[in-house]
Order: sequence, then structure tokens, then C-alpha cells
Amino acid sequence: MDPTASAETTLRRAVDFLPQGLAVFDADLRLVVSNRLYGDLLDLPARLVSAGTALYDIALYIGRRGDLGAGDPAQLAAERVELLTRPAGSTSQRVGKQGQFLEFRSSRLPDGGLVVSFYDVSAQLAAEAALERANTTLEGRVEERTAALLRVNSELESARKKADTANRDKTRFLAAASHDLLQPLNAARLYTATLLERAGGSELAPLAQSIEASLNAVEEIMSALLDMSRIDSGALKPQPAPFHVRDLIQKIAVEFAPAAREKSITLTLVDSSAVALADRSLVARIVQNLVSNAIKYTRPGGAVLVGCRSRGNRVRLDVIDTGIGFNRDQHKLLFAEFSRLEQGARMAQGLGLGLSIVERLVAAMGLTIELASVENKGSRFSLYLPKSKLPKLAPTDGERIESTANLTGLRILCVDNERAILDAMEGLLRGWGCDVRSARSLKDIDKDGLLLGWFPDLVLMDYHLDQTSGLDAVEWLRHNVGGHLPAALVTADRTAAVRALAEERGIAVVTKPVKPAALRATITGLATQRQGGKR
Repeated sequence: MDPTASAETTLRRAVDFLPQGLAVFDADLRLVVSNRLYGDLLDLPARLVSAGTALYDIALYIGRRGDLGAGDPAQLAAERVELLTRPAGSTSQRVGKQGQFLEFRSSRLPDGGLVVSFYDVSAQLAAEAALERANTTLEGRVEERTAALLRVNSELESARKKADTANRDKTRFLAAASHDLLQPLNAARLYTATLLERAGGSELAPLAQSIEASLNAVEEIMSALLDMSRIDSGALKPQPAPFHVRDLIQKIAVEFAPAAREKSITLTLVDSSAVALADRSLVARIVQNLVSNAIKYTRPGGAVLVGCRSRGNRVRLDVIDTGIGFNRDQHKLLFAEFSRLEQGARMAQGLGLGLSIVERLVAAMGLTIELASVENKGSRFSLYLPKSKLPKLAPTDGERIESTANLTGLRILCVDNERAILDAMEGLLRGWGCDVRSARSLKDIDKDGLLLGWFPDLVLMDYHLDQTSGLDAVEWLRHNVGGHLPAALVTADRTAAVRALAEERGIAVVTKPVKPAALRATITGLATQRQGGKR
């Protein structure tokens, strides 16, 4: 299968819910992605809806077919491209090949790219035409036509509202795809986690596990495609700063220890006092992909090790596994998009995007990655980071807290503007024995008197609230409940800026879709932080 065609098919699954044709072009006016309605309504052949197709070639094809009217097709195509690419955007209508009326809207993106959306307004125009005909014969039938006019106006208003809603949905998708697409997935993950715990050993357990596996696959695909889109569009800007490698390794422990235990894989994480200079969030994304692959392609009973070594003025961060390995001839194939080794494809599902993203992130930060492997024995991926200096961290108290700690009676306040997510979160947390209260905003907390005689041990706060940001909401709660209130920001926004702001205020970050094991580990850590604050 053509890798490009496969990419388009996958992304269309995410955007085909829009009730309009949608296409995104890059700064060179070449097609990046489009949904099914785009090709169907324009009646385009498959070759013209593949990634890399020039906007002019699409316009020329339509012009030669006669859709743009009489005249020289090349000139008509050029005029059409000029209209669509105006800096201020454009709105236009024309007749499609099947005789339907199509309304087009175009907008330029900050990076020079172009978004074109359109939908069939035949019904709306037909209603307007009917209204005009009614007006010509209005005399003598005033009462009848007045009623018809009111009915048509109501339908037109409803149609306009639906069109406006669809346009806002499109705008939200393009501006914040990670948030809008991962929100419902987050609720589904939470509901599934609750179902898994309640199913126990019943006949529903295999069904719940299958649902969880499918949701994991969707999350991996969406995260990978969104990462690739951010990288390729230039929206991802590395922000290097000194950071402790220890923090990164501890994060890997929280995120991947449950997955390793589930496969009976020994996950060894070697502590380090090294300080590196790089964009920590992007480095974390690289290591997450490498560790995920290592666990995925290591057989039960195997081992994965994460640690680092000093190499001159650089730190070498290693991810070593005893997995299936590969030979030297397969090195380039590993980093190719949508490419997977035959043995790996048999072991685990996936699109083959993880290492492609790793390579792009490494290039974006100007770093170096090294790999060594022996087929059927294992692999080593080594990321080289510049050294830096920071004040030494204070030693930790005791061993790392396990995510299996007892949470019974822990008072947790959940704030999220999505009711479905709150319901799912409540079900999961109450299954762990927590005392949970929830609200959609600070206003609801005050109106419902949630804090009267009840003080939370910690708060799980959404970042995108309707009236304020989650960070400001946490500050408000700390002012009213106590400055030592531990908090975690639960958000689909994965930008480094949001993470940095949260860290400045001592707020943990949990990304959506929420992984129950990682959430439990975070809650356990916050609960311990709360106890320390009380002493």
C-alpha cells in the first residue's frame, strides 16, 4: 500500500466527522490532508486528493471539466487560485459537477498555508429561491404566504446556525486539534478503566480489555499524527533549557512501569545526577517513543533499561532492550514513515510512526541519535544531549511511591468543563475508594457550596475552562483552601509553555487521554505531598 495513501486514510478518520469538505495546503500550496467529502463533492480522481498535489493542478482539472465556466482553463484555474489565496480569505459560490451549489471559504494560516472548506448549500439556496417565488405572488394570499415566509425564515435561520456551528467546529479543530479530538477519547479511556476494574474476572473483562486496546491504538495514532503535523508545519519550536535527567527518568518510571509489569518485562531505570541542555518536553517525547517501542517489541520475560553515561561534553541517554532487534540493512527502514519490520508487525499493532517522529524531533533540536542492534537479541538507542549545570537536587525521602498505594478516603476535587469527563473521572476515582466532588467551573464550586465543611486533599484541574485557565483556578482554590493544596493540571494541551507555567506554580501535569496507572501514581504522589505540607 502506498504510504502516502495510508496516511491520508488514517487522518480522514479524524476529520471526516466534519459536515463539510475540508482540505489543508502547505505554504507551497500543496495538499497536506483532506477529508472524504472534499474529494466526493468535487468529484476528484484519487490522484488529485493525494498528499503533495498542487492546488493549481486541482483547479486546472476542474477548469478543464467546465466547472469554472467558459474560457481558457489555465487562466480560469489561475484566477481561482488567486481568489482562494487572498490574504484576507475569501467566500465564493459555484455549481458543482452534479449540479449542486457549493459555498467555499478559504483562510490563510500563519505559516503561509491555506485552509479551504466548502459545503453543499443547495437546500439553502432552494429555500431562498422558493422565498423569492413566494414574494412575486404574495398579493391575494398574504396570510398563507406570511406563514410560509415565517416557516422558511425559521428553516434558513436553523441552517445558518448549523453552518456557523460547523464552521466553528472546523476552526477549533484546526486551532486546537489535540484538545478537541483527545477530550472524548479521554472520557472513553476513563469509562473503560472503570469498566475494567468492575468487570474483574467476569465474562465482560475480555470485552473491556478489547475496548481499552482499541482506544490505546487510536490514542497512539492521533498523538503521532498531531506530532508530525506540528513538526512539519514549523509550529514546534524547541526551547532548550537546563534540566535534570533524573526528572525525565522518574517520569518514565511512572508512565511505563504498569505496561512493563503487564508484559512481565523487567524495567530498570538507572538514577543519574546529570544535567542536560535541551527542550525537556521534546526530549521526553523522544524517550517515551523509544521506551514504548522497547516494551512493545520485547517478549514477556525480557528486560528494558533506561540510563545515561557521560561522554565528553555530552550526556548519552540510552534505551536498551532484549527485544527482537534488527540487522544493519534495516536501519533506514526503521525511521521511514508507515514502515514496520515484518516480525514487529506480527508482535504489536501500530502505524510505524514512532521512530519517524523520533528522527524528526532529533533533527528539529539539532541532536544526534545512535542505534546498535543484534537481530533476535536486542537493541540500543542512544540520544546525545549537551551537558549543562544546575544546582544539585535535594535527596529524595525514601523509595519512590508505588501507584498501588491505598487511596481510600482521599478527598479529591475534580474540575473540568466537560460533564462526560467528570462522570468518567468520578466513577474511576470512587472505584479506588476516593471521596470525590466535581464541578465544571469555579462559579459552580461557589454556587453549589462544595467547600462548605469539606476540604479536598488535592485537586485535579482541567486547563481549558470556560471562564478562566486551570492554572488561575488552582491559585483561587489555594487562596480559599490553603496554600499547600496539591494540584495536577489535566489537559490535552501538550505545549512546553503550559507545562513550564504549571511547574513554576508547583502544579503537576497529566496529559489527556489520561492513563489510569499514571493518574493513580500522580495522585499518590500528591497525597504524600499534602501529608508533608501538614507536618
